Amino acid sequence: MKKIAFPTSNRKSIDGHFGHTKEFVIYTVENNKVLSETFLTPPKHEPGVLPTFLSDNGISAIITGGMGAMAVRLFNLNNIEVILGAAGNIEEVLNEYL
Repeated sequence: MKKIAFPTSNRKSIDGHFGHTKEFVIYTVENNKVLSETFLTPPKHEPGVLPTFLSDNGISAIITGGMGAMAVRLFNLNNIEVILGAAGNIEEVLNEYL
């Protein structure tokens, strides 16, 4: 089982930068099938907070438009795969990823 996070401010499209998102949509996936979809409101954005927050919520991957090298490093240290350069409709990008 895998939990995949997408930053979003409208529940439909991927935010360009994860740090300023209103919430994260989390898909729980097993055998490339979506088991559930939930939304998490992040804590106030401060350096290093979001990687720990998502790790504490069991996230194994984050798919986003962009983030800095230090953020990528912190996510990786929390055993979270980082996929950058994503844009557009969340469900379409999720299906492409799966």
